[in-house]
Amino acid sequence: MSSETRETLDEAMARSSGLDTLLRDLTDRAVRDVPGAVACSITVRRADRLLTLAGSRGLPNGLDQRQYENGSGPCVDAAETRTEQYSPDLAEETRWSAYPAYAVSTGVRCVLAVPLEVEGETGAAINLYAVEPRALEAGRDAARTFAARATDTVNTALRVERRRESAADVRTALLSRSVIDQAIGILMAQERVDASIALERLRRASQDRNVKLRDLCSDLVTRVARVSRDGRPPSRR
Repeated sequence: MSSETRETLDEAMARSSGLDTLLRDLTDRAVRDVPGAVACSITVRRADRLLTLAGSRGLPNGLDQRQYENGSGPCVDAAETRTEQYSPDLAEETRWSAYPAYAVSTGVRCVLAVPLEVEGETGAAINLYAVEPRALEAGRDAARTFAARATDTVNTALRVERRRESAADVRTALLSRSVIDQAIGILMAQERVDASIALERLRRASQDRNVKLRDLCSDLVTRVARVSRDGRPPSRR
């Protein structure tokens, strides 16, 4: 891969507004850079299941999903075995059960799936599709080089995404703690009890009603806020 391509990938990372945009840029670039490719997708195992993070323009609907449903196919095998999978002509392919026939029905005749070494995930692959038999033969080296470069970019993007998810989890936890504290304060004022007793009563009510403590407290705070706004006494549930 040329230095110009590497710089362009770095620029794509810099200008990307998120993981989805970045990976879409990568799949579109793979189609341009790998001879014979007409479509590309990126498969990653997350939360113990394979999913397609992004697909290029022109990727037939269901081409990856059918593999995930069957638990069999080139991108599944590449991700799970970390071994490159290549089928020069899907019309003559005997592997992967009914998948080759399905792919041919969408117009795809040749597929190449190259594993990606993605941090913190148990499997990933970049998948390239062609409409002519053996069309990807001459592009296999280019695909491997592109995959090696894309791995760094995907890893960086996934780390950013994990940090965002972690920050969102922290915000959710803080909001939950805040509403629970408010509910404790309300119960202390209404029942004239201390904080530990108020919390214990809320927990018991949560268990008795089979409702999350956070949701029960949120409901109490909302009802009290409504009372202060319109003057109606809160209903007791």
